[in-house]
Amino acid sequence: MDIYERLRELGLELPAPPPAGGVYMPVKEFGDNLVYTSGIGPLRDGKPAYVGKVGKDLSLEEAQEAAALTTLNILSVLHRDLGNLNRIKSIVKMLGFVASSEDFHDQPKVLNASTELLIKIFGEKAGKPARSAIGTNVLPGNIPVEIELLIEVYR
Repeated sequence: MDIYERLRELGLELPAPPPAGGVYMPVKEFGDNLVYTSGIGPLRDGKPAYVGKVGKDLSLEEAQEAAALTTLNILSVLHRDLGNLNRIKSIVKMLGFVASSEDFHDQPKVLNASTELLIKIFGEKAGKPARSAIGTNVLPGNIPVEIELLIEVYR
């Protein structure tokens, strides 16, 4: 399956890759076939598209939209740095942070939007990662979601 054709079928377009927010590599290849992405958030045109804490400033649904946008941003960075999303063999692990109010306990439901999108794009076997969903008090730029991925690639 061609990933770019699959994106077109789903009516999805990769946004411009967000700029790095500090001194780090957005994508780091290591070993024979692994790639790690730095934490990426829901940015549009280099600015936060969503801000605030989930459960206080944002609803679950808005946070899920932010997670889906974050996933597309990750894919845009991978496209830029790997040269071709068809190199992705498997999404191995997702680490997601959700800036949450003290009484919000549905961080996994927020990240489901990211996981579900990856499954739609890459299929159940390749797109469904192991995952951690962590609530936190604040994220850079007051974004509600930050996600990093560990990916197996074809050489």
